[in-house]
Amino acid sequence: MGVFLATIDSSIVNVALPTLVDSFDTRFATVQWVVLSYLLTLATLLLTIGRWADIIGKKSIYLGGMLIFTLGSFLCGISFTIQWLIFFRVVQAIGAAMMISLGAGIITEAFPFEERGKALGITGSIVSIGIITGPTLGGLIIDLISWHWIFFVNIPIGILGSVLVYRYIPRSQVRKDQRFDFYGAVCLFISLIAFLLALTLGQRLGFMNTLITGLLAIWAVFFLLFLLIELRIHQPMVDLHLFQNHLFSLNLFTGFIIFVCLGGIIILMPFYLQNVLNFAPRKVGLLLATVPVAGGITSPLAGILSDRYGTRPITTIGLIVMLIGVISLLTLDTQTEALGYVICFIPVGLGIGIFQSPNNSAIMSAVPGEKLGIASSLLSLTRTLGQTSGIAALGAFWVSRVSAYAGSSFEMGVTRTDPIAQVTGLHDTIGVVIAFISLAIVLSIRALLKERKLTSAK
Repeated sequence: MGVFLATIDSSIVNVALPTLVDSFDTRFATVQWVVLSYLLTLATLLLTIGRWADIIGKKSIYLGGMLIFTLGSFLCGISFTIQWLIFFRVVQAIGAAMMISLGAGIITEAFPFEERGKALGITGSIVSIGIITGPTLGGLIIDLISWHWIFFVNIPIGILGSVLVYRYIPRSQVRKDQRFDFYGAVCLFISLIAFLLALTLGQRLGFMNTLITGLLAIWAVFFLLFLLIELRIHQPMVDLHLFQNHLFSLNLFTGFIIFVCLGGIIILMPFYLQNVLNFAPRKVGLLLATVPVAGGITSPLAGILSDRYGTRPITTIGLIVMLIGVISLLTLDTQTEALGYVICFIPVGLGIGIFQSPNNSAIMSAVPGEKLGIASSLLSLTRTLGQTSGIAALGAFWVSRVSAYAGSSFEMGVTRTDPIAQVTGLHDTIGVVIAFISLAIVLSIRALLKERKLTSAK
């Protein structure tokens, strides 16, 4: 229920972005903050909450998160300005961070090692169901009622989910011998917020702007302080020795790369479908369901196969399938039909489903039980940082390319400029995504060959 609640909300909001631009009579850069404020809050809180949960237990934090998220959804629904909506998305994100950071850890505790891939694969299917329901339901709601109701639909789900959490999730043992690393948490928070603000503001102000360079300097200083604290303290917030595990580090990194790519593509697709192809919100919602439908089909199957054959071969296959799909996106143009869009995105979704659940299983299986909370949070953090970085960096790249192709017509705004310029800029952005996924494939194949060499040596 927690996974479903978080994913249905994010996918509903994505399909509503063009509508919010018109409803609040604002610009693309402002509406982006409806998504970015949520992701910024998530990214800065995930690790702190994960470590906190390893100390005091997961159930109370998870339940509190679901209740806060439900309240935040109500407040978002009654927002009457874009500024209030952005603020209440922060409230929503606080609750989401308390759920998302612990979900994989709770599931890992509940299943034995030989069933972990299957369990996380089923969870991946629930993610897909939420993402499918979000744009489909969101498109209908926006067409038939108003955007306010895309947030109100979370309320009954949140209430039901809270009852289920209270009744069925067991209480974890409080570890009185553990202490919370307050100074490390503060340094990490300042570092992350500075880095993410630099990324998001840099696309509007320029990355050589004094404010942006100042934020990047703050990020570097406080991240260095964080590393020094973690290396010296007896009970660090993040045990940096975890990264000595090659499988753990590589899978986190490849997951980060993939979510950078997905963040950039997902934020641009509603604008392409609605502004370039002139599809109605209802149709946009249905088309955006292509990727999660395909991913939901393959995710549990990939999890089962990874339990039998290992995670590395399955994740590598997933990355290759995803690359084939992304390359096909270069055929999208101003005349693309709905069927053509679906055909292009099916392999993208299949690849994500094949990659994601084995990758998550490998990460969670690489850490001891007492560190599942922080491992789960690291998994969620790389996903959130990837999405945020993708939205900011690839969004900025798309805007710059559209500006270069549009010329004087760009003065009307990136979403209102020449459709051909928008599509050409989209192709350039897809080219960057292809390069990133190719890097992930090279790293994954290299790790696969290394693992097989070690196995044969034994």
